[in-house]
Amino acid sequence: MSTLAFDGTAMLGRQLLRVRNNPALVILTQTMPITMLLFFGYVFGSALAMPGAEYRAFLVPGLLVATAANGIMTGMFQSAQDVHRGVTDRLRTLPVSRAAVPLGQAVADTIVTAAGIVPFLLVGLAVGWRVEGSATAALGAVALLLLFRFACTWIGIFLGLLTKSEEAAGQLGSATFMLPLLSNAYIPTDNLPGWLRTLAEWNPLSAVATALRDLFGNAPVPDGASWPVAHPVAGSLAWCAVLLAVFAPLAVRRYARA
Repeated sequence: MSTLAFDGTAMLGRQLLRVRNNPALVILTQTMPITMLLFFGYVFGSALAMPGAEYRAFLVPGLLVATAANGIMTGMFQSAQDVHRGVTDRLRTLPVSRAAVPLGQAVADTIVTAAGIVPFLLVGLAVGWRVEGSATAALGAVALLLLFRFACTWIGIFLGLLTKSEEAAGQLGSATFMLPLLSNAYIPTDNLPGWLRTLAEWNPLSAVATALRDLFGNAPVPDGASWPVAHPVAGSLAWCAVLLAVFAPLAVRRYARA
């Protein structure tokens, strides 16, 4: 086993123990999407042109993507917490790969997310959402969702290493709730003004949400959309590749700096 794989596994175990010892944060982050599904699905659904059940089927993939984007917030908070409590300095003194610590954090976050989407999908089934596509396509949708969460966590790790305090990380992380609002996660973008629709469709969340709806068989790809939404699977993979190529090296480099 390579040094990175061995050290990364050790750091993965550390992160999972950290999650186990802080169950309140896990419960909060996992129950929030369920609360939003029930609130948006039954309140907003009655105010949109879509019937309630149809809107809830549209909303479930959007909330899954919003949950994946929250990896920015959790990654930022956890890495900032390590930095400002002196944990990062201690870990730097150990003879471990510099990439192992952020890698272990990103992988642990993805594992926790994979477990957390199960109760959310069960609630989605209870309120009328269904997988209309094939089982293979549905598994592909889940894999794409976790890949996007993995990429978003690297963004959060890098930003958390830059913050001046834990409080600043919490305040900046809370601002990520705006990202789904500027996408098609909650509403279709067909009727938005031209410039706003273009902005929303070039939001990475829009491509991933459209890809999930397409793979789950919940909604067709909209006509006349920008390239990432018109080709949602390819667009989502391209966004994930770009985010990982940019932020993973930046996070490792920033972590390695004394």
